[in-house]
Amino acid sequence: MPRTGTGNWTLLVSGMNHHNAKAEHLLRRFAFVPQARLDDVMVSYAARGGGVGPHFDSYDVFLVQGQGRRRWRLARRHPFALVPGAPLKLIAGFRPDDDVVLEPGDMLYLPPGWGHDGIALDPGLTYSIGFRAPQGGELAAAFLDHLHERGLPDAVYRDPDLRPAARPAQISAQLAAFAGTHLARIRWRRGDVEEFLGRYLSTPKSNVVFSSNRNFSGNIEGKTVLLDPKTQLLYRGSRFFINGEVLVPRPAQRKVLAALADQRHAAGRALARAGLEPLISQWHRAGFLKLAVNP
Repeated sequence: MPRTGTGNWTLLVSGMNHHNAKAEHLLRRFAFVPQARLDDVMVSYAARGGGVGPHFDSYDVFLVQGQGRRRWRLARRHPFALVPGAPLKLIAGFRPDDDVVLEPGDMLYLPPGWGHDGIALDPGLTYSIGFRAPQGGELAAAFLDHLHERGLPDAVYRDPDLRPAARPAQISAQLAAFAGTHLARIRWRRGDVEEFLGRYLSTPKSNVVFSSNRNFSGNIEGKTVLLDPKTQLLYRGSRFFINGEVLVPRPAQRKVLAALADQRHAAGRALARAGLEPLISQWHRAGFLKLAVNP
């Protein structure tokens, strides 16, 4: 780290809610937003004058000021010119429309696409609550991968009547017609889309690692079940999705599982009475949740 007293630098740490209980509590204060849209808490520490430069994000952001003060210059959404080769979407020739200073405890909401430039007036901390905003192309590519894993229609191209080509670089009408016919056979139902979406939105990021647990007594009656901060448990209809996996519990089990997903904790007694103790044991061994003894 730069020596004490030097300025104009900042340190960003993503996913702090996975490692710090207070950051996790802060993230869950935004539970009025569907969990599938919540991403993580990123913490930035900046020395005086520190910041990353004027940039914009493609998703909603809430900025909560902790220690210190930070000045934010803001520009409403419009087609910004970008700095070539920059690792962020840095804005070239930034011209702000507004200027605000956040004091400790203040919060600033930024809609998608708004330009912003935060400069620390004092050494301090800013907590950024980010949201997920999947792009259409990203979803389409992932959905095709999902369909491929489940077996797309297969066929092998044949051209037994092939004649010597007068134009060897030209794609033949036969091959183009084969491709069109084969791709037109790809089919999916609404249920396929919903299963894909649940798996996709609950799948942890590639850098997320769960620590397995081996000490399980086999009794959750007197305990509280707490989802691990890294765990994403979502549901849609009769399907539940946990960290990229899907299950369809019995109708009598869905209410208590939905409560666990919504509140991120549930009484072990309620889960046990619904016959979910084996599932809770499995998730506990995988590190998806924790058990706390009731006082």
